[in-house]
Amino acid sequence: MAEKHGTLVIKIGGGRDLNHDAIARDIADLWHEGYRMVVVHGGAETTNIIAEQLGHPPQFITSPSGHVSRRTDRKTLEIFEMVYCGLLNKSWVERFQALGVNAVGLSGVDGRLWEGKRKKTVRAIIDGRKVLIRDDYTGTVEKVNVPLLTALLDLGYLPVLTPPAISYESEAINVDGDRAAAQTAIALAADTLLILTSVPGLLRDFPDESTLIRRIPAAQVEEYLPVAQGRMKKKVLGAAEAVQAGVGRVIFADGRVEQPVRRALAGEGTVIERRG
Repeated sequence: MAEKHGTLVIKIGGGRDLNHDAIARDIADLWHEGYRMVVVHGGAETTNIIAEQLGHPPQFITSPSGHVSRRTDRKTLEIFEMVYCGLLNKSWVERFQALGVNAVGLSGVDGRLWEGKRKKTVRAIIDGRKVLIRDDYTGTVEKVNVPLLTALLDLGYLPVLTPPAISYESEAINVDGDRAAAQTAIALAADTLLILTSVPGLLRDFPDESTLIRRIPAAQVEEYLPVAQGRMKKKVLGAAEAVQAGVGRVIFADGRVEQPVRRALAGEGTVIERRG
């Protein structure tokens, strides 16, 4: 394998309009060039479709601060594991293997790769009222099994990771993939965290793609939260956590195009860089 580059953590969004084959080819080419990479993938849209087919349609809740998240009861968690850990994770591993990349697919539960606290209660706004939800299986990644990831990377594997994580009480918990990717980048002291989405980056006036914000000073990331719409808020939060904890740069980039990773590394998208 060629000389290794700095560590790169790539989060692939769950939108079905992303160019999955182009993403896989680009990552494979970089892997063959010696890039040291960890891939984290989502799959929310596919999960929603299968949940509908199984008669347990998705529910979403809005926190008092305006963040939207998936309502995760036990049945939803089981569907989540089936789609993310089974269908989607192994589909990505299969793609990479076909391109000559020795990929290994793991969930955050495996080897306690991602560990965190299950929320005892979840606050939500329902019909204009604040309510507490107690039977929810959600949490936040607080610990990353760095020795496991480092061992895989040192042996030349490409780790392909997906939620859920595992709680300190050994329960599977749904975690936000973007923030899990951010914690992984922090734990590995990554040079770059790249988040591929179905838009060119953070848009000042969503969905007008001509309003792309190209550069954000690292110290001002949280000031851009009001600009972010919907799930993009979680991505901006993850970016803020990453750059504040020492990750060199975070890039929001378009996952619908050819060579999306190379283009992002060349400066396309929204770039948040500490050195800037």
